[in-house]
Amino acid sequence: MKKLLSILAMMALAFTPCMAQPGKTNNFHIKRGTNLSHWLSQSEARGEMRRLHIQEDDFERLEKLGFDFVRIPIDEVQFWDEQGNKLPEAWTLLTNALDLARKHHIRAIVDLHIIRSHYFNAVNEGAANTLFTSEKAQQDLINLWYQLSDVLKGYSNGWVAYEFMNEPVAEEHEQWNKLVAKVHKALRKVEPERTLVVGSNRWQGYETMKYLKVPENDKNIVLSFHYYNPMILTHYTAWWTPIGKYRGKLHYPGILVSKEDYDAAPDEIKPELEPYTRQVWDINKIREDFKDAIAVAKKYGIQLFCGEWGFYELTDKEMGYQWTKDMLTVFDEFNIAWTTWCYDADFGFWDQQHDCFKDKPLVDLLTGK
Repeated sequence: MKKLLSILAMMALAFTPCMAQPGKTNNFHIKRGTNLSHWLSQSEARGEMRRLHIQEDDFERLEKLGFDFVRIPIDEVQFWDEQGNKLPEAWTLLTNALDLARKHHIRAIVDLHIIRSHYFNAVNEGAANTLFTSEKAQQDLINLWYQLSDVLKGYSNGWVAYEFMNEPVAEEHEQWNKLVAKVHKALRKVEPERTLVVGSNRWQGYETMKYLKVPENDKNIVLSFHYYNPMILTHYTAWWTPIGKYRGKLHYPGILVSKEDYDAAPDEIKPELEPYTRQVWDINKIREDFKDAIAVAKKYGIQLFCGEWGFYELTDKEMGYQWTKDMLTVFDEFNIAWTTWCYDADFGFWDQQHDCFKDKPLVDLLTGK
């Protein structure tokens, strides 16, 4: 009888699905990448125009340049209609992109960038986010990821990661911490070993990283922050930002705005401008800003990742290049992975319309040429 029970037990083990062991670290290793923005996110393009925006030659180009991963922002409105039904075309474009990325030895982070209950610019545009005050909205977010997981779980844990929300803007840091714990628990039930990218509250800011509670004992987490400082430099003349109204001279490295340029500026922007007349901006300031993020990553023993950084196309090129050099130096010093914002569009280095590099010196900097 004992022998029979032993045989039955062995048979049961043989036919039990293999479950990932909690704490087992996968091989999702990243270093240099870019965002494939304004394609499946923040874009009204549909049909042929959307299909042609990112193709195999883009992945082939990134591979040749030495990029080893991409971040792919996606929006709820492109993947589900208002009734929650899937919109098939976007799903096909995403899975095709992941297949092409793998073919060209490029890892991918699928980033749920904007959802109906949360938009990172809602506060600036007078709208309201309901995500942090609605249990239903939070469950809806989890359900979106259950559906994404159903489609994407076949991709190797070593090649595809999930960033379950971009740039959270919660009133209280603890609201974001509770949501992180809730979504983490839900995703770990269906994908125990998938790499999850988790950012800090208030637009994934480096300054709020110290308040983030990272799920314990999970090495398959990548810690994410975004960095566009100094904004007056990286968003020079950017129409959607208050500081973009400044048209005077800048000085980087150093004190960005001289007293003379400050005095000559319109009174309406002087409150925004004033801090740039005092603070020295250089590589040491960048190191100082990164300190908390580096400390949190070290505390948890996980990879640190700057998911967005870059400068607007109308920024003075030489100052933009110097800032880029300083950023890359600090990334290398502290083993921080990164994805530029972005591949094309107004922060990018590639011109999709003319099929050429729009900023070759920037490309050379980013790729170490």
